[in-house]
Amino acid sequence: MAEGEDMQTFTSIMDALVRISTSMKNMERELLCPVCQEMYKQPLVLPCAHNVCQACAREVLGQQGYGSHTGDPSSEPTSPASTPSTRSPRLGRRTLPKADRLDRLLKSGFGTYPGRKRGALHPQIVMFPCPACQGDVELGERGLNGLFRNLTLERVVERYRQSVSVGGAILCQLCKPPPLEATKGCTECRATFCNECFKLYHPWGTQKAQHEPTLPTLTFRPKGLMCPDHKEEVSHYCKTCQRLVCQLCRVRRTHSGHKITPVLSAYQALKEKLTKSLTYILGNQDTVQTQICELEETVRHTEVSGQQAKEEVAQLVRGLGAVLEEKRATLLQAIDECQQERLARLGAQLQEHRSLLDGSGLVGYAQEVLKETDQPCFVQAAKQLHHRIARATEALQNFRPATSSSFRHCQLDVGREMKLLTELSFLRVPEAPVIDTQRTFAYDQIFLCWRLPPHSPPAWHYTVEFRRTDVPNPPGPTRWQRREEVRGTSALLENPDPGSVYVLRVRGCNKAGYGEYSEDVHLHTPPAPVLHFFLDGRWGSSRERLAISKDQRAVRSIPGVPLLLAAERLLTGCHLSVDIVLGDVAVTQGRSYWACAVDPASYLVKVGVGLESKLQENFQGAPDVVSPRYDPDSGHDSGAEDATVEASPPFAFLTIGMGKILLGAGGSGGAGLTGRDGPGAGCTVPLPPRLGICLDYERGRVSFLDAVSFRGLLECPLDCSGPVCPAFCFIGGGAVQLQEPVGIKPERKVTIGGFSKLD
Repeated sequence: MAEGEDMQTFTSIMDALVRISTSMKNMERELLCPVCQEMYKQPLVLPCAHNVCQACAREVLGQQGYGSHTGDPSSEPTSPASTPSTRSPRLGRRTLPKADRLDRLLKSGFGTYPGRKRGALHPQIVMFPCPACQGDVELGERGLNGLFRNLTLERVVERYRQSVSVGGAILCQLCKPPPLEATKGCTECRATFCNECFKLYHPWGTQKAQHEPTLPTLTFRPKGLMCPDHKEEVSHYCKTCQRLVCQLCRVRRTHSGHKITPVLSAYQALKEKLTKSLTYILGNQDTVQTQICELEETVRHTEVSGQQAKEEVAQLVRGLGAVLEEKRATLLQAIDECQQERLARLGAQLQEHRSLLDGSGLVGYAQEVLKETDQPCFVQAAKQLHHRIARATEALQNFRPATSSSFRHCQLDVGREMKLLTELSFLRVPEAPVIDTQRTFAYDQIFLCWRLPPHSPPAWHYTVEFRRTDVPNPPGPTRWQRREEVRGTSALLENPDPGSVYVLRVRGCNKAGYGEYSEDVHLHTPPAPVLHFFLDGRWGSSRERLAISKDQRAVRSIPGVPLLLAAERLLTGCHLSVDIVLGDVAVTQGRSYWACAVDPASYLVKVGVGLESKLQENFQGAPDVVSPRYDPDSGHDSGAEDATVEASPPFAFLTIGMGKILLGAGGSGGAGLTGRDGPGAGCTVPLPPRLGICLDYERGRVSFLDAVSFRGLLECPLDCSGPVCPAFCFIGGGAVQLQEPVGIKPERKVTIGGFSKLD
C-alpha cells in the first residue's frame, strides 16, 4: 500500500517537473536574441520596440557598411578582471572614439572650421534591418549610441539563468586558481569578488573604498536607466514621442509642446494596464485551454482533409491520361504548399495560445517583468510588452482559427474542353465582395448592394448576414441572421426595426466553397415608420410656378415676374410670392417619418408639416403675395392670438436657403411660415444630402434630422388637433425630391378635403 502511494507521489512530482520544464522552455523563447538565437546580452531597444544584443547590432551594422561610430557604446568601463587574457573578445574589435564629439557637433550644424560652410555636410542617417519585424528601422544620426539599454530584460534573463542552472556557483574573478566562490560584486569595477579579494581591491582610504558592494552576478548594469544623449538619469516620459527623457531633454526644442509626464505616472498607468490584461488572461485559462484543444483538433482535421484532397486530386489527374501528367505534379505541389501554409498559420496560432498559459511563454515573461521595481526600466520594457499582451488579449476575446480545415477549393472541373487543360488550375472561391455604399441605404426597408472585385472568380449565389448592434448579445459567439442563396448582387431586408443600427456583410459561394466576408457596413434605420405619399400641387393660387414630376415625387419652383419686381422694388416694401405644395396624405395618429433632398442652389425653401385646415385656410384662394410686414401667424392682423400665446403653432417648418439651414435661437426659429426671424436669431449649418422629418402626433412634436447620420437639427412643437399634412414652401427658385421608397407600395386611396385619389 505504501509503495503504491510512493509511486503515485513520484508520478505527480515528475508531471510537475515536466510542466515546469515545458513552461521554462516556452519562456526561454522570449529571451532569445533574433540574430544570434542565444539569450540576450546587453540588449538594446530598437525604435520598433524589438530587442537585439548590443554586439549583434554592431555586427549587423558592420555588414551593412556603416562605420564603427554608429555602434560604439563607451559605457563599459574597465575592471580589474579585464586583463588582456580575460577581456571579452568583442572589446578587441572596437575602435576608440577619437573625435566623436567634434564629429557630432560638425554634423549637427553647431560648429564650423575653415573651409567648411555651415550645413554643407548632410548627416548620415543609420538604417537598421530589424530581424524581428523584417523592416528597416531608422536609428538617426547617432546610430546605436542613441538607443536605450533594456535593463529589465537583462534582469529577467539573469533570473532565468539562475532558476535553470544547477550548481552553477559564481566564482571570484580575481582569485588565483583554484578560485573561490564569489560573495560580492561591484558595479563600478564590473567584477565579482570573494571576501579577501574585495578587501584587497577596495583598500581603506582610497576612492574604491566608497564602492557599494552588491550580490555576485555575471552581468553588470548601471544603477538606473541613463539618457543616451545627456548621460543623465531619465525622470520623465514624453507621450508624444513615446520615449523616456531626462531633465535636459525637456528643455530642448525637440520636445517643445509635447505632453510630458513624470515617469512615476507612466509607470503606474502602464503597470495597471499590464496587470489588468495579465489578470484577464490568467482568469481565462479554461478558455485558453479550450481554444488550444480546438486548434489541435483543427490541425488534425486539416491534415485529414488535406490528405483526402490530395487523394481526390491524384485520382482525377490519373484519369486524364498522359496529357495531364505534367500538370499533376504542379497541382499536388500547390496543395502541399496550401496545406503547409495553413498548418504553419495554425501552428503559429497554437503556439501563441500555448504561450498564454500560466507561467509559460509570454505570460511567464510578463510575470517576470511585473517584478521589476525600477520605474524607468519597467516603463521601457513594459511598453512593448503591453502591446503584445493587448494583442494576445484581443486574439483571446475574438478567437477564430487562423484558417479553415476544408480543402474544397482543391476540386477540379474535369468537364472542360481539352484545349483548356494547359490552363487547368484549382477552383478559387469568390473574393470578398465590395459594398456599394452609394446605393446601399436604409429607409422603409434596407437595400444592400455589392459587387465582386474585377479579377474575382464568379459566384453562384451569395449569403447575406445581418444583426442589430444596439441590443445586447447573449453570451457566446455573435449570432447573425442569414439570407441564403441570394441571386444577383443586391438584397432587400424587409421590415427592419425603427430607430435601430444594423450591421451587414455578404460573401459569395461557388463550387469551391464560400469566400471571405465583405467589410461590415452599418446602417441606421429611421426613428419611426416611413410615411409614403405623393405631392399634390392643387393648393394655393400660384400653381403655374410649380412644376411637379410625372411620378409626383419631385417639385421645382420656377421664379416668375413677381420675384423680378421684388428685386427692383427691394427698398420700397415689396411683396414676395410663396408657392406651396402639400403631400396627398394626412396623419392622424402615431409616429411617421419621411425624407427628402433639397437642391443646394434653392433660393429659399421651407420643409415641414402643418394642420390641414390651417393650410387650406391660408393658401386655398389666398392672395398670391405674402409681405414681410404682414404675417398671418404673427398676430398683427388680429388681437385674438394674444390670448393663445402658449398654444402650439399650426405649422412647423425648417428654413433652407443657398445650401444652408437656418436654426432658430430658441429652438423654434424655423417654425414660422414666413421666416421673420433673421440670421441674428439663430445660426446656420450646412445642408445635408437628405433631410428627415419625424412627426410624433400624440406628443405634438416634430423633429428635423440629417437623414444620413440621423443627427438632430431642430425640434418644434406642433398643434395636432386635426389631420397634419407634409408641406413644402418656395420663395424664388428651388427644388425638392422625395426619397424613393425601397419596397413596392400597395395601391391605396387617400382623401384630403373631399378630393379622392387612387395611388
